[in-house]
Amino acid sequence: MSIVRDEGVLGGEPRIDGTRVGVRHVAARVVESGQSPAYVADQLDVSLAAVYEALSYYYEHIEEVRDFQQANESAFDRVRESSLEPRETIQ
Repeated sequence: MSIVRDEGVLGGEPRIDGTRVGVRHVAARVVESGQSPAYVADQLDVSLAAVYEALSYYYEHIEEVRDFQQANESAFDRVRESSLEPRETIQ
């Protein structure tokens, strides 16, 4: 198992090879949410070794992963801002 990047999958974000599981997704669950690596492996249907490899990549490239996170959040903000809102409420 290894960490790969491909512009056609997850917009080029680093991910676990053979999956659509991004390094930042693993880090968010383990580092930010406090889930155990074994639980994350089970929930994402990847090996425990793959989770640890993703975490290793995260810690070695933390700024890169944070940049992807910030870009993703900015994209969601732009979509939210341009989304149509109901003109009026129905009573």
